[in-house]
Amino acid sequence: MTVLHRMFSLKWAVTTLLVFAGTAVCVRLGIWQLDRLDQRRAFNAQVENMRVQDPLDLNADVPADLATMEWRAVTVTGEYDFENQVAMRNQYNDGIYGFHLITPLLFDGGVILVNRGWIPAESDSAPEDWRVYDEAGIVKVTGQIRLGQGKPAFGGVADALPMDGTRLAVWNNLDLDMMSAQFSYPILNVFVQPNPAPDDTTPPIPYQPEIELTEGSHFGYALQWFTFATILFVGYPFYLRKQDD
Repeated sequence: MTVLHRMFSLKWAVTTLLVFAGTAVCVRLGIWQLDRLDQRRAFNAQVENMRVQDPLDLNADVPADLATMEWRAVTVTGEYDFENQVAMRNQYNDGIYGFHLITPLLFDGGVILVNRGWIPAESDSAPEDWRVYDEAGIVKVTGQIRLGQGKPAFGGVADALPMDGTRLAVWNNLDLDMMSAQFSYPILNVFVQPNPAPDDTTPPIPYQPEIELTEGSHFGYALQWFTFATILFVGYPFYLRKQDD
């Protein structure tokens, strides 16, 4: 009996189908890792490209393609609208639970949200309690352009605006599209992540995420999955050849 006939015999048919399925899964996982590698490279290129750009002054110009400029340095001068600020839950600073204050900044080119940084969860997170962190008057914010984000594809909790039309004060995600629905004025489709000052321990405390511009282990993982697929697909016939009829 040839190997091909043996593979699809009654005795080995189920095993053969499992081997084919396992091979297909391994190939798909390898392709997925290569897709992740492409995404990582695109992210690295975006960050590096934006970091060499001159800081963008929003008071001088508000480009229509702001959403393509994530991670670019930016400055904007205006006045905060504390009445409409919201907070992001599940934020930590040195292991201490708290919130991030997200405050609209009104300037001569429009309105942009600013992630002013971390505050401790010392109260019931009511908006009136956040007013102790007000920065009255004209302020100049220097930081980076960031894109908003809804609920992650895996994990996380989605936000939903109250059915009675009241404002949602505390959010799980910095979802700019959804947040814009509860403001009486249009907001830009990006927000500002301010640069932290050295040794700043007074809330709200800004932060910048640490970014590693590496390709990670995606290519190595892809090779592993393709190797597993090869072992299954090529090794199975050799295994069958050694079996007795």
